[in-house]
Amino acid sequence: MSTEKKYTSFWSFYPYYLTEHSDANNRLLHFIGTGLILALFIAGIIFQNWNLIAAIPFCGYGFAWVGHFFIEKNRPATFTYPLYSLGSDFVMFWHILTGQLTKKMAEAKAQIHSQS
Repeated sequence: MSTEKKYTSFWSFYPYYLTEHSDANNRLLHFIGTGLILALFIAGIIFQNWNLIAAIPFCGYGFAWVGHFFIEKNRPATFTYPLYSLGSDFVMFWHILTGQLTKKMAEAKAQIHSQS
């Protein structure tokens, strides 16, 4: 029987997601990958180049998985919660852009700690 917590909502998952990204270099790789995803999507639409859109998963997952396997040394949440993980990438990207990430990381650590 697995002792891993099962997440049934995005907002209950997001604090866990943040704690799995505790290393700033891993978060930087995610930020770069998510930014490139957005740029590839916009460029693909503008230039009607579907190869750019086809490259999105490789770009996004490539940066993220390098961060997890080589920096964080943990298993990407994508394998268990693909949609929550994808959404969390964009929320974390927004929190980095808007300067909210430090506060959100502290809240996530406190929440996860109180649950254990």
